[in-house]
Amino acid sequence: MSSQIRQNFHQDCEAAINRQINLELYASYVYLSMAYYFERDDKSLPNFAKFFHKQSKEEREHAEKLMSLQNKRGGKIFLQDVRKPDRDEWGSGLEALECALQLEKSVNQSLLDLQKMASEHNDPHMCDFIETHYLDEQVKSIKELADWISNLRRMGAPQSGLAEYLFDKHTMAEEGNSTHDFFWSARPVVIIIEVTMWVC
Repeated sequence: MSSQIRQNFHQDCEAAINRQINLELYASYVYLSMAYYFERDDKSLPNFAKFFHKQSKEEREHAEKLMSLQNKRGGKIFLQDVRKPDRDEWGSGLEALECALQLEKSVNQSLLDLQKMASEHNDPHMCDFIETHYLDEQVKSIKELADWISNLRRMGAPQSGLAEYLFDKHTMAEEGNSTHDFFWSARPVVIIIEVTMWVC
């Protein structure tokens, strides 16, 4: 039975949305793997774990939002098998963030391709939907991850385990409070004391 509400919704766009749904679910799956990896007793970076749990939830919500779009536009949802993450061990916190950055860039490129397709098929509603709900958030996420990677490298990661411990305890703990420069500007005295105690 054909949809009664379908209008100006090209089949190519419908198929591309289904592919994007699969990619968002894959990203959620990857972040879930990362989250539980850093909860292990031999890793014990709880705020890295919390961050990746949050990312997993957001990616799943992105997929659900696209599913709602399909229904609103009169399309059909065709779910596909979700590929397992490429790895089960994520190494250091720095290495995991580097993997996350590449994942976010891949998702962003796919969204840009989706937006371009919608534009080519003269679908302003779909273009606006992607720009409003996805693109700006992707750019912010990519910038945040890149900043964190730079800061961790500056601190001596991955060679320095202390760097990741402090980064987890301070910067990652403050994630979500819009104070991502906290580690560098807010508590330099506390950090110096902690380093001294660690060495002693």
